[in-house]
Amino acid sequence: MSLNCNEINLSLSELDLEGSFIQDIIQPGFDTLALYTYKNSTAKTVLICTAQKSCRINETRRKIPKNEKPLRFMEFLKSRIRGAKIVSCRQLGLERIIKMELTHGDESYIMYIRLWSNAGNIILCDSAKKILDTMFRRPGKDEITGGIFHEPEFILNDHTSDQKSESQDYSSADQKSSVKKFPVRDFLELKTEYDALPDSKYKKFEDLSFNEKLDLFYSEHAETLSREALLEKCEKWFNEHHTKLISALSKLEEKRKQFSLAPQKKHYGDLIMTFASQMQPDSNFIECTDYETNETLRIKIDPKKSAHENAQFYYESYKKEISGLEQLDQDIQLTKDKISRLEKEYDSMKNEPNPVRIEQMIRKDSKPKQQEKKTHPGLDYTVDGWYILVGRDANENDELLRRHVRGSDMWFHTRDCPGGYVFVKYRAGKTIPLEIMLYAGNLAVYYSKARKAGKADLYYTQVKYLRRAKNGPKGLVLPTQEKNLNIILDSKLLAKLEVLRQEQEGI
Repeated sequence: MSLNCNEINLSLSELDLEGSFIQDIIQPGFDTLALYTYKNSTAKTVLICTAQKSCRINETRRKIPKNEKPLRFMEFLKSRIRGAKIVSCRQLGLERIIKMELTHGDESYIMYIRLWSNAGNIILCDSAKKILDTMFRRPGKDEITGGIFHEPEFILNDHTSDQKSESQDYSSADQKSSVKKFPVRDFLELKTEYDALPDSKYKKFEDLSFNEKLDLFYSEHAETLSREALLEKCEKWFNEHHTKLISALSKLEEKRKQFSLAPQKKHYGDLIMTFASQMQPDSNFIECTDYETNETLRIKIDPKKSAHENAQFYYESYKKEISGLEQLDQDIQLTKDKISRLEKEYDSMKNEPNPVRIEQMIRKDSKPKQQEKKTHPGLDYTVDGWYILVGRDANENDELLRRHVRGSDMWFHTRDCPGGYVFVKYRAGKTIPLEIMLYAGNLAVYYSKARKAGKADLYYTQVKYLRRAKNGPKGLVLPTQEKNLNIILDSKLLAKLEVLRQEQEGI
């Protein structure tokens, strides 16, 4: 549950933030913010959470993991209030809204921290209460840049209709009344768990500050950031992905069983050619005696086609399925590897003690791959320390050439055949080994018009020996000092590259 008004006051009194300086700001999640403060040679990490049913402000001793990609609100706050001094910090009446007044050089700011369970927010305003930016932008409430933050008014007590600004304090009678209605929790239910902790002997539970109890409680029991709630999300995430992969694996294995019958299709083609004279006009089947088993067979045919064409259909099906068997084996192995990586990822989530880190791991793995911004076009692989870049079309080839490779990098391309460019990045004092050249060569053939033929001649040279063709199409270059390489596609090698790429991308 979220902090009530009296718990917020107690937490703020222990934090004693007046006169502190904000040294840094970290936003580990969309609804959580950490202020690194410093005062009188003492550093504190102040955690502010606006998540539903877990709204709170308290000091934490736990490490706050940084988000993989800096979030908008954090970057904005850093530009405005990092290094600022906290002039005052108090709750507005007993309304669970904290008003933090800040100064940074000649600038003055007000940061409102609203700890309402269903409408939590952090709003930074200038000294005139004009909104500069918010953690959650809510146009319906005018909580957007340029809006004005209005401090709500409240009833002084149950026996008067007088109203006053929340910036004023409640009377002592109102405070006593609120303590009875909203008592401060003692968290005694945590004592047994705390006493069992390895370092609990250094401090008795009764001697813990309210902030320390809050940190302990919300790390284990908060409904949004607790490990239990997050692990439920992990389990849901795991089951969803695991079920899809198991289903895909089942389909692949079923398809492999069908493909394993490929030799029978070749045999059907042989039988059709052998007993072509027995084909009946307008019949969808040909009846014949299998010379291997002496059994009578009915083989499905197309009456509109000749015996040779019907046999050719079965021969082509045989070739496709035989060639597909090897690819299916690779796909099955890739899927099994994905399942194994997924299970390891789930185990790491379950064993992660930091709930904020768990939340980040879930968010990262649930983000659609197409939304992840790439630093370069095309594909990339890292093999034994060698970095390989692959352009798959003219646009990617041109972009890689212009912005992502250097003169000493090696360039591979199919000779006299359109295709992608493959680059092997230069390593100081190293010569590209033959194995890496074979990897690059296979990729160059695979992403070219020569893929169907399964082999091609390549030429390779350093990027500095490439010259753009004058008035030529995008990406077209003319090489000099090139050397030749003949490549026959190796499906096992390509499968190994695909496994490496998926492992590196966490697919």
